[in-house]
Amino acid sequence: MLNYLWFLLAALFEIAGCYAFWMWLRLGKSVWWLAPALLSLCLFAVLLTRVEAAYAGRAYAAYGGVYIVASLFWLAAVERTRPLASDWLGAGLCLLGAAIILLGPRLGWR
Repeated sequence: MLNYLWFLLAALFEIAGCYAFWMWLRLGKSVWWLAPALLSLCLFAVLLTRVEAAYAGRAYAAYGGVYIVASLFWLAAVERTRPLASDWLGAGLCLLGAAIILLGPRLGWR
């Protein structure tokens, strides 16, 4: 259950870090946006290592689904753009895939 918290926090910090770079490069904000961007991306990397998985690649693959869902929430909350129904459908499928990747080995699927 703690894995979900790590995934959620990692997604928040990864999206925030990438968004800060976006602000600097795409929206012409101050170069000082890079400081919180780098700190946020470092925290993302540390948080993702907290996930209980036997292999890093499996943790990263499962995280992808969480990242997609979190990105849509970011789109709505920070960028004030409403995700489409197709966005949510795609995110749900990705989250299902992430759950299969993360739980598959525990269920004895080989």
